[in-house]
Amino acid sequence: MSTVSNITVEQYERMMAEGVFQPAEEHHVELIRGELREMSPINPPHEDATDRLMYWSIDNLPRYEVRVRVQNSLGIPELESVPQPDLEWVRQRNYKENRPTTVDLLLVAEISESSLRFDRGEKARLYAEAGVQDYWIVNTIAQVIEIYRRPRASSYQEMKTFAIGDSVSPLAFPHLKLPVAELFVAE
Repeated sequence: MSTVSNITVEQYERMMAEGVFQPAEEHHVELIRGELREMSPINPPHEDATDRLMYWSIDNLPRYEVRVRVQNSLGIPELESVPQPDLEWVRQRNYKENRPTTVDLLLVAEISESSLRFDRGEKARLYAEAGVQDYWIVNTIAQVIEIYRRPRASSYQEMKTFAIGDSVSPLAFPHLKLPVAELFVAE
């Protein structure tokens, strides 16, 4: 679902403040290029992979430098967008008054199953155009992590896929190694 006419981030903020999206459980939306987009319901494989990535992040990142955010908004006002990535790492600071923007962003990850086409297509183009340097898609169907880097215009110049048996390292903390199996293999 999308809106018929485009709205601005400012209008979106006003709609939230006025309670337009209440009750929240019936209105899981994000703003993408001025359009309200309904978000897919979250299923157990998605939830599990999100939890695993969140716990790995919290356990391995320096808490005084990085805040781990799960299914919270990211401001991209220059593109009239407020996506809600499944997981993002942002610089540690107070976001009480304003949501993080791409200036604050260290990594963004989408956990994908039913949203895979959207996350590889329109969402990837949005993040590339916004200059997101490290974009991960955790593909729960194939049990791989797709890493997108080197944004130019509205596309990524580099895309690599890592499978179980591989490890991935974030750009912001290249010394860290996340075994792909950590997100998919039962304990």
